Amino acid sequence: MSKAPFFIISSEAMGKRDGEYVLAGRIELDEGYFSTETPVEKKDEPLKRGRGSQRKSKVLVMAESTLVEQTKQGQKSRRVGYLKMKMIDDSRKETINEQVQKLASEATEIDTDGSNSYDDLKDFVDRHNAQVIQKDKVGEILPWVHIAISNAKRVILNTYHDVKPEFLQKYLDEFCYKFNRRYYGEALFNRLLVALIKIILGINTDNHFKLCEKHVENNLFFYYIEDEIIYKFNNNNLIITI
Repeated sequence: MSKAPFFIISSEAMGKRDGEYVLAGRIELDEGYFSTETPVEKKDEPLKRGRGSQRKSKVLVMAESTLVEQTKQGQKSRRVGYLKMKMIDDSRKETINEQVQKLASEATEIDTDGSNSYDDLKDFVDRHNAQVIQKDKVGEILPWVHIAISNAKRVILNTYHDVKPEFLQKYLDEFCYKFNRRYYGEALFNRLLVALIKIILGINTDNHFKLCEKHVENNLFFYYIEDEIIYKFNNNNLIITI
C-alpha cells in the first residue's frame, strides 16, 4: 500500500472519528489563515496580499477552554479540552453559525474577538463573550486556539512544506486527532487502527473490537493492514488475505 493512499484513508478515519464528538462547555473561537498552494483556477489572477491572498486558506478553530481557579507559576489560566479545525470558504455569519451548531452544539459559553461575523452566536449559547482584542493580548484572551493554530502551521510546514488546498482539511484532521489524544501514549496507534478498520469494513460501533497484542478474545477478529495484505487474527491463528 503506497504512503499516499494510506495517508488519505488514515486521515479520513481520524476526521470521522473526531466527527463523532462535539465541543461542550466553554470554548474559544477564532479563525486562522494557512498558507497553501494557489488553486489552479486562480493561478492567472494577480497575487493578492494578506488574508485575501490566493495562497491563504481560511480555517475556523474552536477549543474547549476551562478557567483554572488557582494557577501555579508559569501555568496557563485555562485548561484545554478537545479541539476542532474546519476549513471555511468565507467568514459570513451564516457560515460561522452553521459550523458552531454542527461542531459545538453542546457549548454553553463562547469567547471570541469583536468581529461582526460572530454577532449571532448569542442565539446558540447561554453566553457569548465578544471583545475587541489587541494583537499583543490575543494569547491571553484566546490562548488555546492560537497555540493550536501556531503548532498546526509549524507541523504542516515542517512535514509537508507546501500543501494543496484540497488536502489541507486532511492534515488538520490528523493534527486535531493527535492533539485530542495527546495523553494516549502508545495506545494512540491502536485507537487509530480501530478507526481505520471501521472505515474499511463499514462498521459503526466500537463493540466489534477488543485489541490485544496477539489475539482477540470472544472469537472477534483483529485486522492489520500492511502492504495491501490483511492479517486476520482469530484465537492466535493467522490468516493472510491478499
